[in-house]
Amino acid sequence: MISKLKKAKKRCINYRKRLLEISQKVQALHVGGSFSSVEAMDVVYNVLKKKNDKVILSKGHCGIIQYIILEDHKIISKKLLNSYCQPNGKLGVHPEVFTRGIEASTGSLGHGLAIAAGMAIANRKNKIFVVLSDGELMEGSVWETVLIISSLNLNNIIIVIDNNDLQSATRATNTHPSLYPIKEKFINFGWDSEYCDGHNSFDIYKKISKKKKNKPFALISKTIKGYPISFMKDVPMWHYRSPNKTEYKQSLKELEKYEK
Repeated sequence: MISKLKKAKKRCINYRKRLLEISQKVQALHVGGSFSSVEAMDVVYNVLKKKNDKVILSKGHCGIIQYIILEDHKIISKKLLNSYCQPNGKLGVHPEVFTRGIEASTGSLGHGLAIAAGMAIANRKNKIFVVLSDGELMEGSVWETVLIISSLNLNNIIIVIDNNDLQSATRATNTHPSLYPIKEKFINFGWDSEYCDGHNSFDIYKKISKKKKNKPFALISKTIKGYPISFMKDVPMWHYRSPNKTEYKQSLKELEKYEK
């Protein structure tokens, strides 16, 4: 585990570089939200996930980062990933279950956790990891599922919430201030819950590894949208647009510096 964690920063930088490479062929790409969830996705796939565990990316608009990790695991090919959002390509923005390595079709926010609940009922021996966005927590279906998961003692469900506080153009603290505090809400719904630094792989791993075994677990991953690129961080427009050539080159330079 420790050796895998020590390599996490390098992997995450490479995942971001690959995303930027693909962005030069796609006019609209969810760079900001993908960048904020890289460390969480990396820890789940590369450190925590065992052979028969399942991973659902409920914030499906960031499917690109899931594809990149699946490419790294040689589950999907480079050729297939290069077809992302291209004419006649087989990969769209949102994950589709017919793609190898994808456990659930997502994109309509609020559905991924309910799918995970069904999987957890069918197989209680293996873990189900779900990555959600904080914007998803505004969906009533999420809280209905949160309630039923704890009521049915589905303790093999672990969720990571990408809490960057930004949706497409608004902040949750402004539009839905009563969403907070998130941790206490999950605890009141019968879950174990913790906060973590969402850009610190060791912290993500530590908090999940120390979860209570007799409860489902919700990790609120405090992140910055667009991290670690200076001109993308906490800027709403990077929910949609792709960097131009100048921005692309600057982003690569910043990632090289960040790696040192």
